[in-house]
Amino acid sequence: MDMYNWVQGLSEKEMKRIYMLTMTPTLHTRGLYSDVTADYVSPLEPEPYSIVTIRFRAEKNNLSHVFLVYKNDRILMDLAESEGLFDYYEVKINIDNSPVRYHFYIESGRTCTFYDRRGVVKDEQEYFEFCIYPGFSVPSWSRSAVIYQIYTDRFCNGDPSNDVLDREYYYINGYSEHAESWESLPHEMDVRRFYGGDLKGVMDKIPYLKSLGIDVIYFNPLFVSPSNHRYDIQDYDHIDPHIGKIVEDGGALLPEGTTDNRMAERYKRRVTSKANLEASNALFAELTAKCHEAGIRVIIDGVFNHCGSFNKWLDRERIYEGAEGFEPGAYIREDSPYHDFFRFHGGTFPYNGTYDGWWGHDTLPKLNYEGSRDLEDYILRIAAKWVSPPYNCDGWRLDVAADLGHSPEYNHQFWQKFRRTVKMANKDAVIIAEHYGDPSEWLKGNEWDSVMNYDAFMEPVTWFLTGMQKHSDDFREDLLGNTDAFSAAMFHNNLRFTEPSAITAMNELSNHDHSRFLTRTNHKVGRLNTLGSKAADEGVDMAVMREAVLMQFTWPGCPTIYYGDEAGLTGFTDPDNRRPYPWGNENFELIDYHRALIRIHRECIELREGSLKKLKTDYALLSYARFTREYASIIIVNNNDKSEELEISVWETGLPLKTKLRRMILSYEDSFTTEPFTCEVRHGYLHVYIQPKSAMILRGSMRDLI
Repeated sequence: MDMYNWVQGLSEKEMKRIYMLTMTPTLHTRGLYSDVTADYVSPLEPEPYSIVTIRFRAEKNNLSHVFLVYKNDRILMDLAESEGLFDYYEVKINIDNSPVRYHFYIESGRTCTFYDRRGVVKDEQEYFEFCIYPGFSVPSWSRSAVIYQIYTDRFCNGDPSNDVLDREYYYINGYSEHAESWESLPHEMDVRRFYGGDLKGVMDKIPYLKSLGIDVIYFNPLFVSPSNHRYDIQDYDHIDPHIGKIVEDGGALLPEGTTDNRMAERYKRRVTSKANLEASNALFAELTAKCHEAGIRVIIDGVFNHCGSFNKWLDRERIYEGAEGFEPGAYIREDSPYHDFFRFHGGTFPYNGTYDGWWGHDTLPKLNYEGSRDLEDYILRIAAKWVSPPYNCDGWRLDVAADLGHSPEYNHQFWQKFRRTVKMANKDAVIIAEHYGDPSEWLKGNEWDSVMNYDAFMEPVTWFLTGMQKHSDDFREDLLGNTDAFSAAMFHNNLRFTEPSAITAMNELSNHDHSRFLTRTNHKVGRLNTLGSKAADEGVDMAVMREAVLMQFTWPGCPTIYYGDEAGLTGFTDPDNRRPYPWGNENFELIDYHRALIRIHRECIELREGSLKKLKTDYALLSYARFTREYASIIIVNNNDKSEELEISVWETGLPLKTKLRRMILSYEDSFTTEPFTCEVRHGYLHVYIQPKSAMILRGSMRDLI
């Protein structure tokens, strides 16, 4: 066969490979891309012992070969399709039940390189490989859901008849107090001070929450407790009647000077009456039903590492001693059925106070799981109870989850049992843990679904936009506007997530444990006890607050609004961050801004499901893209005091070389706008002017050519 006929017999793909091997082309690294979103992994959450398709993208006609490196093998990928500027390679692999870790080996003529979560690299490191855990799936509704956190006592008082009264009981060196007014501010010692917010108040505000556009309510603890935060649980089986319903009331308040809660007749009746407890549970079931009717899911807080000293299992306050229907507490008698729920260190009975307290706090008894199978069974029953009918909660948020138990080994064993129990009771329930530091050991598909995203969202965003530590305890000028530090922190901490966990992580700006983000914008270092509450309101920067909210609604994960952030609430770290919702004094413009971003987040699939790519950065200037094969959103944040004329390369997102982008929203120093405006992309570069202290979202279609 002569050369002409031989060449004529080759396919286009074979011709291309021969050309690439015989020439010395330039490898266009900026066009290389893959990640673990749906465009590059199918199915997104594969089952064990199934087939998975892995994809890789490159600039058209630029590569000779792409190999998937999996289990130390290089598997040749096929050119599956070409679209726009890019070729898409894919390969199908059979997986088992072990983690699927992989990267790519790329050849362009005689040039070769690797590609992993770092991007284009010259070396192979397992730590940076893409990873999929077969069988790890999260509820579809929880992916990128908009969550609204409610601290119930401070949200809305819908039923004053259940309010905690002055001197109803004695706790932590003082009497319970009813706040003098809804508008009053938290005190330095605020744990036993109540404003009266309750479930009826939440029920009354469902229309507001629905109009805001949220998908989920996350409640701080709701069970019977002596504090307003309720992280010192007294009874896991029942909703606190002080936020539920009191149908049997009466009895004396504590006389002035009396600290013995055996004399707290009104309190004892309110929290031990079967009628009150059952009515409160029924009201909660009604609330979850109404939320579901409005299209709103409900997540509740589980505090399972420790309980409270008032807890009926311990009964240090002797509230349940002798009460009908309650067994004697472990503090009361050594033969209590709950004795092994706690770890005692000597002492004598009755009234033995030598039990373990979490971090030494005797008001927070540490639960002794390793010493009691009955305790483990009880808590697992609670885990199933509240996600099952008639309550039908949609998931748990787990307080200090890594602290549970007395050893890491037991901790992991328990959370595996917890997950099986919860998912068996309600397969669509989500499990999100509070955790600081590396959560990866719990995020392998058999324990937690995700975490409250401090390390890979709240902290980096706060340092970048405000230079403040998340408690307002420090100001770091070297981190303010430092895009390198921001990018490094985000990259490093996101390596700890696989896709299901990243997309369901709670991305918060504020919460009940940290200062309000709006207060952080004033750069004041201190707390309520050092600066006073007024200082939290002074010098705040609403433009920076809006920049942060825009980042919150464009970053992968679940935008999570702490009640009142959308209305302009301020406050130093707790207790000042627990101010009552400012009904009648809301910042309506900020509410409208949140409402607009929630709508944009819902309308733009790329903001919920798309890939993430860093674009142009500079001091206090950040731009990044969220994109799918169909759409791209370009996000630009300018935290400088001066305007900028920008030229940003956007062709790497898949946008055409020449197109127009529609501005979805613009926040600037004085306000925000959603008025229509277009920006041009020429030769793959976006040309845009951005004002000081501003942020915007620009959106385009991969098919809109001009």
